[in-house]
Amino acid sequence: MPPDNPTQPNDIITFGDMCVDLIVSGGDVVPRFGQVEQLVGDYTLEMGGSTCIFACQAARLGMRTGLLGKVGPDGFGRLICQRLQDCGVDTQLISVDPGLKTGLGIALVKRNDRAILTYLGSLNALTAQDVQESFLASARHLHHGSYFLLDKLKPEIPHILQRAKQMGLTTSLDTNWDPQESWNGSLRQALAYTDIFLPNLQELLYITKASQMEAGILAVHALGVRLVAVKMGETVACVSDGEQIYTCRVTPVSGGDSVGAGDSFDAGFLAGWLKGASLADCLRLACGCGRSVAGAVGGLAGQPGWDELQEKIGDLNVTQRPIP
Repeated sequence: MPPDNPTQPNDIITFGDMCVDLIVSGGDVVPRFGQVEQLVGDYTLEMGGSTCIFACQAARLGMRTGLLGKVGPDGFGRLICQRLQDCGVDTQLISVDPGLKTGLGIALVKRNDRAILTYLGSLNALTAQDVQESFLASARHLHHGSYFLLDKLKPEIPHILQRAKQMGLTTSLDTNWDPQESWNGSLRQALAYTDIFLPNLQELLYITKASQMEAGILAVHALGVRLVAVKMGETVACVSDGEQIYTCRVTPVSGGDSVGAGDSFDAGFLAGWLKGASLADCLRLACGCGRSVAGAVGGLAGQPGWDELQEKIGDLNVTQRPIP
């Protein structure tokens, strides 16, 4: 955990995959071509983007949070900026680019699973030149999400994380899914400058080419990562410090779509860690955020504040065991 520095305006900074989510649910959401018209039960239009959802949850948990990004000069871009500001995120470094259309993700939700169609647009607009020294110097922790979607930044992510580490920041990374399913690029180099890695189980196994979670975790630790927090579906998550694995089991919730649950999990974990909580408590906070968001529609509706979160995690127990 990095020391608190009251002269820095932020606790956490991140660079945003700026987009909105159109969430379609209910009925038969699997499209059939041939000019077939199908009826669905509902839809929700909400701010999306892994790091945008993460930033909102971090801010709601009392973290001073800043976000760097670009949006288009359209209603979707205005919606994103308004949602971030409403949650308390510093949006001074979000710019409007007249040559862009704001990114769009269409989530087709079927029970507890979903398929996502993505138009990149502003989501992939940032370049390495946008990540200035003054931005990195403004906080004590840098979080990066959607590694595989930000093609213009991806080759430079190891260097950006290295610069952050040299300036005294701690770092975290959540790759999210790789749409090309190649699971390569410069990720190995990026993990060498990552303190906390936050994949889901599928991502961990694909990235490490391991057949079991423990082997994947050890492979990531071998690259220099201090903590590996793994999301294992809606009922369980764990965190490893290289010697012990802490596991939290969660009672599933219904009525939501799970959009953004993993991003809020990340924010809950990091909020606890930056406040000096134990790993067991960090995991409980993360699971509490993830479960709360999974029970609502869209990535923002279920996000708890700090006091509300304390009430939501009373039933969450964490067990501990050595890594075999």
